[in-house]
Amino acid sequence: MKSHQTAQTMKPATAAKKLGVYLDATPAEFREGVVSRTELNALQTDPPEWLQELRRTGPHPRPVVASKLGVSISGLARGGITEALTTEQIDALKQENPEWLQRERATQAEVRKETVRLKEKREAERGDEQPGPARG
Repeated sequence: MKSHQTAQTMKPATAAKKLGVYLDATPAEFREGVVSRTELNALQTDPPEWLQELRRTGPHPRPVVASKLGVSISGLARGGITEALTTEQIDALKQENPEWLQRERATQAEVRKETVRLKEKREAERGDEQPGPARG
């Protein structure tokens, strides 16, 4: 028996997520096919013009919008942002700096500080468990 290896493929939605782009804004041929691991790697290492433009101007998926605004995806929803936004729209929001955005950024900053504090606490606790040098 011959071993026959098939190329690993993924749905366009999965590939778009890995590329950090909004699926509905990708070309039809991308949305309507499947993407192999090799094709995904090629798109990542040498992105075509459409991909470069999408990354530059959007519309961007919510995880990218949240990252660019410095808030969580939940924070976007609390702020009423449920759709993809363009870079221009994100920049306008930053300029406007509405109260909800200020609040969500502060919340996100607190979450990050708490995450760091807990990590340092765990590391310190692990350090206490480590055996010291042998005494004789």
